[in-house]
Amino acid sequence: QLAESGGGTVPAGGSLTLSCVLSGRPSRFFTVAWFHQAPGKERECVTAISDVNPNPATTYYANSVKGRFTASRDNAKSTLWLQMDTLELADTGIYYCAAAPFLPVTTAPPRAADFPYWGQGTQITVSA
Repeated sequence: QLAESGGGTVPAGGSLTLSCVLSGRPSRFFTVAWFHQAPGKERECVTAISDVNPNPATTYYANSVKGRFTASRDNAKSTLWLQMDTLELADTGIYYCAAAPFLPVTTAPPRAADFPYWGQGTQITVSA
């Protein structure tokens, strides 16, 4: 199970931190990711962090968030975070955390279909 928290309304240019707790299985064996679903659009991966193999972990960032968003994970706490800075209106939407066992992370955008485990999502609204 995955449970996100930290959504809300923030002005453009502001910051927000999301967190997601994984429960049920050792998190270190899972690739974890954050997906963004804008209104009327499909879910897109904004960031993904691979599991413990290879070590160090591989991280993917969508071009739209590079330099603004930072993903991190703490396997001991089974928690992942998404630090979101310099938020833009286009960042508005629902953010989901997702997990997949032993899924490789490359330079290609991870696909939602490859993640079997999902949180319920948390709404972020960036206001002008």
